[in-house]
Amino acid sequence: MLTPLPRVLADLPVSAAVLSLLEGRVELVPWDQPNGRIDAIYTYGHPAVGPELLDRLPGVKVVSNFGVGVDHIDVAAAAARGIPVGNTPGILDGATADLAFALVLAVGRRIVEGDRYARGPEFLHFDPSYILGREVHGSTLGIIGMGRIGEQVARRARGFDMTVLYHNRRPNPRAEAATGARYVSQDELLAAADYVVLTVPLSPETRGLIGSAELARMKPTAALVNVARGPVVDHAALVTALKARTIRAAALDVTDPEPLPRDHPLLAMSNVIITPHLGSATEETRRRMAELSVENLFLGLEGKPLKCKVGQGND
Repeated sequence: MLTPLPRVLADLPVSAAVLSLLEGRVELVPWDQPNGRIDAIYTYGHPAVGPELLDRLPGVKVVSNFGVGVDHIDVAAAAARGIPVGNTPGILDGATADLAFALVLAVGRRIVEGDRYARGPEFLHFDPSYILGREVHGSTLGIIGMGRIGEQVARRARGFDMTVLYHNRRPNPRAEAATGARYVSQDELLAAADYVVLTVPLSPETRGLIGSAELARMKPTAALVNVARGPVVDHAALVTALKARTIRAAALDVTDPEPLPRDHPLLAMSNVIITPHLGSATEETRRRMAELSVENLFLGLEGKPLKCKVGQGND
């Protein structure tokens, strides 16, 4: 008698890389059809996993997440039911930091505006006075959230001779030694930085971290870069600040909601760059994320310790 394949609830479609690792080894069950026996949950595009879903699926042995952030998963509810939650830390730090720094450069030098102008009907001769940006080299970078990704952003800033300030729940001496960054209060960082980069995880403490008061503390020449999670920034307050030129510009890889409604005012602003959550979107990194998330899935199905379990110091 053949042993039935594990049945895995997943928010389909998943990538070809993930599918190639799962094909023939599990039965994938569409997210909206959690019927019958479900042995595991695989979250690919941030579907919500809460106590109600877990109670409906008492046979679940593991929740494996494609990515680091698990704000869409009630980790405490899973733990209370003896279900480990896996994620993919450590392998996407460099790619996300690359994207963060690309946004710093793009928002500083107005690259997206320049691209649009160069393609448009008005660019008929070179005008040295048009589309003047702000320098990145030699400026001050403020990083809120000096974890793995924040440290990688700081390392990149050294190549641009930037002064790097950071704020964390607590100082990070190791990162300071590696990058030359200096720990300051959040208010001091906001007041001094030319570019404020957000790399914090989403939690009750960081939800709405940047609102009207925080934006008002920033320089009118400063730019905000968010590669964390959309809800870390109060979007209504950001719209107001950008319209009033309380800050000069913003570059957002994440939004709230995601994607934004097509009539959202941020989409019409020339001093805003928005990318579609590309932080870890390289072929190499996404392949490693697929491998680790699938490894976590099968370890959990076998009742073995996960390679990366949320809450064990590796998330």
